[in-house]
Amino acid sequence: MTGMDVLASVGGPGAWALLALAAFGAGVLNAIAGGGSFLTLPALVFTGVPPIAANATSALAVSPGYLGSMWGFRAELQALDPHLLRREALLASAGGVLGALLLLVTPAKVFSGLIPWLLLFATVLFALGPRIAGLGRRGAGGEAGGAEGATALARWRMPGLLLVSVYGGYFNGGLGILLMALYTLTGEGRIHTANALKNFNSFVLSILSVVAFALAGVIVWPQAVLMMACATLGGVAGARLAKRLPASWVRVLVIVTGVTMSVVFFQRT
Repeated sequence: MTGMDVLASVGGPGAWALLALAAFGAGVLNAIAGGGSFLTLPALVFTGVPPIAANATSALAVSPGYLGSMWGFRAELQALDPHLLRREALLASAGGVLGALLLLVTPAKVFSGLIPWLLLFATVLFALGPRIAGLGRRGAGGEAGGAEGATALARWRMPGLLLVSVYGGYFNGGLGILLMALYTLTGEGRIHTANALKNFNSFVLSILSVVAFALAGVIVWPQAVLMMACATLGGVAGARLAKRLPASWVRVLVIVTGVTMSVVFFQRT
């Protein structure tokens, strides 16, 4: 069944409108606080796209935002050692591809059962994100003895990046928070540099995992093209809205959305 057939079977124009609205909302959320996959993945599943194809298509739909975010931190990236960036890009690429391949060999029924747990995990990560970042900053030298702790954890930076990248290739939700936690806990005390590395590696692993999904033929392209366009528009609108809305309001909205989607999927399994 093609993507067009799926949409025609579950509501035609109404389904297209739902996907467009979800992608636009995801672009807005990602530009302000993150959590866009809480909208795109459920919308695709609700309109009849099989779970694994929905996850792959959702990853493609939100991927343009990573490029924009990376461009915004280009000064921080240019200041880093090129050898470090190449090494991290290689690990992120390998992890993204491994995660994508793991998704492709996961039975559809098993992944359907995992979706609510993955959504819930990503929601909890998002909710605890500020506390995780705070712990990481203290561990990186914000308290007495913190520098020694960060030095002890520094050797886990590259293995940790590989593991987080595998998760990101398999399921994108909460990826940014995991990367920020990794960098701060392993000694990167410059928050803008950590953010730049997060965006850089998110872009690299997402592109590679999306390529793997495309070669495997699991992306539903009509939905993907529509959602990429709407997510990009949402990102532009979100960047403007970010200057007006209190960040705490947006965080609450993302958490409520994540919990709601988790509950809905638990009821469906």
